[in-house]
Amino acid sequence: MLWYIAPVPARNLAVVFALVCALLSPSAAFAGGDPEKSGGVEQAIDTGFGLVVRVLDKVLFLPLFADSESVSRADVVDEVDELEEMLVDLEETGINLGNASLTLTVPAEAFTEAEAEALQARLELTAVPTAPKGILTFSVVRSETEAGSTLVGKTGGIPIIALWLLLGAVFFTVRMNFINLRAFGHAIAVVRGFYDNPDDDEEGEVTHFQALASALSATVGLGNIAGVALAVAMGGPGAVFWMIVAGFLGMSSKFVECTLAQIYRTKRPDGHVLGGPMAYLDEGLSEKGWKPLGKVLAVMFSVLCIGGSLGGGNTFQVSQSLGILRTQIPIFDTMPWLYGLVMAVSVAVVILGGIQRIAATAEKIVPLMCGVYVAACLFILLMNAAAIPAAFGRILSEAFTPAAGLGGFVGVLVTGIRRAVFSNEAGVGSASIAHSAAKTEYPVREGIVALLEPFIDTIVVCTMTGLVIVITGAFEDAANFDVIAAKEGAALTARAMGGEISWFPWVLTVAVVLFAYSTMISWSYYGERCFVYLFGDGASTIYKIIYVVFVFLGSVITAQNILEYGDLMILAMGFPNILGLVLLSGKVKGQLDEYMGKLESGKMKRYEKS
Repeated sequence: MLWYIAPVPARNLAVVFALVCALLSPSAAFAGGDPEKSGGVEQAIDTGFGLVVRVLDKVLFLPLFADSESVSRADVVDEVDELEEMLVDLEETGINLGNASLTLTVPAEAFTEAEAEALQARLELTAVPTAPKGILTFSVVRSETEAGSTLVGKTGGIPIIALWLLLGAVFFTVRMNFINLRAFGHAIAVVRGFYDNPDDDEEGEVTHFQALASALSATVGLGNIAGVALAVAMGGPGAVFWMIVAGFLGMSSKFVECTLAQIYRTKRPDGHVLGGPMAYLDEGLSEKGWKPLGKVLAVMFSVLCIGGSLGGGNTFQVSQSLGILRTQIPIFDTMPWLYGLVMAVSVAVVILGGIQRIAATAEKIVPLMCGVYVAACLFILLMNAAAIPAAFGRILSEAFTPAAGLGGFVGVLVTGIRRAVFSNEAGVGSASIAHSAAKTEYPVREGIVALLEPFIDTIVVCTMTGLVIVITGAFEDAANFDVIAAKEGAALTARAMGGEISWFPWVLTVAVVLFAYSTMISWSYYGERCFVYLFGDGASTIYKIIYVVFVFLGSVITAQNILEYGDLMILAMGFPNILGLVLLSGKVKGQLDEYMGKLESGKMKRYEKS
């Protein structure tokens, strides 16, 4: 079985990865050629990844509580007036067209792919008045079996992964008696070191702050810049409110998973700590008599995490940050591989040193990158201080309108989860791997520290971005509809801030590179720990080499399916993790009650800083 695979097969696996890496490197990318002209082998691999992406996409974003209606006609629809007639017929079925996403299916023999795209562009403004912005969509699909034309309208529907993570967060918030509120002040005190016993040699590899910084370095990233901008563009200002709510609830999910990571962590023969979902799913569920289920969930999580680390936590970060750099530094546009080489070396220097070097780097980068980005946001907000109350008023009022109910709530769920699982990975389990390595006297204490992550990442940083987008009106400016339609959130943020600060594109460039770099070094640790769980301690170096190679590949791979694959793998991690957290939540509740009892009674010693 998979969890009994020894280090020798892992070495063989490395050879396979090396071959894949070699095949994925298109000559055009190395030469600075047209990124659209990828190597033939890459295109073939991308097609294979595309199949996986489509399956994952359908499973993760399967809409629940959705309504669907359709109308058909015998002739081929290719004119605006014909589409308008079908829209009237569709509305008569009782569906609300104002909230419907539409798909027109036409015969494949009547249109080539290019002609279908042109038809879609021509008819879109008639079908969707808010195009190209808004979560409502209009698409033209070719079918070999279609003889005439069929128009399908779909309304509502919450993606299953969104509902899964959201209900989990609500459950943990209630189950733990709103730990996200009652332990917030204590969390800050712990991070500041007031509960660190200077004379106690606690087991672990990093401090509370270093663990928090390591986890934040993976979560504070492109989602804060791109995801928020797209959420506002698609759902309106009310979307910011729902993102804050999601962040608030996510604090409880983060607490539970990081507490369990501490409870079930183990010290490996090589001296390093192994903890996280793969540990508490395996050992925790075995304790309850569900060993087969625990083993399956742990292996499932590990495989998904490794895929996510190489994709969403690695190549995707390089590719997206390179997109910004190309516009500011021409040499990276003509020689993108150079950026990949620089990043690969920079990442290798840190990750080969293990979690201690990753944490030491993260604790310096995270405050810097957050400081740079937040300072730029604050500068713009102070310049427009008079508009802040009106912006908050609009955010609150539009959060509860019918449009925001669909566009804001569901729009944030779809966009926010797809890019960064509400931008903070709460419920996915990845951050708990970093927190499992923290030195602490009580597992609950580290969980309390971890709940600060969604607050900083979502409630502070994401709200800053949202306010800037709303105040500048960039999401409503027709001049920006091109980047909104292309879902280029970082570009929308750049335009919003660039209109206020002429030199901001350079600030954004620095922030994006720091965000991408810090995300990569932390995700390398997550993937490496899962790799060790599956293949043994001897596989650690093999994984790190593979990871560094993929950093380089991120600068030369142009195939979208390969890049999206890792992103979807990260989302899928939420399925086994949330299930395990719910089943093990009783143990966390017991330890939490004991801990809070000691804290509130004054039995827990506080060490004042000199």
